[in-house]
Amino acid sequence: MTTTTTCEPARSRAVLSNEDFKLLQEAVLFYLKAHEDDPISSKYSNLYHRLGSAVRR
Repeated sequence: MTTTTTCEPARSRAVLSNEDFKLLQEAVLFYLKAHEDDPISSKYSNLYHRLGSAVRR
């Protein structure tokens, strides 16, 4: 009789901490204030809000 064992993948770990999200959010806010007239700033604004919602989880 042969037994086979299955190796399950290791549990994934978070790459960024909540503090990292806060720092990234501050950096994006700094960019937004410095580049208000830039057409791409709406994408950075969306990123800023997504980072804020990630911190609250």
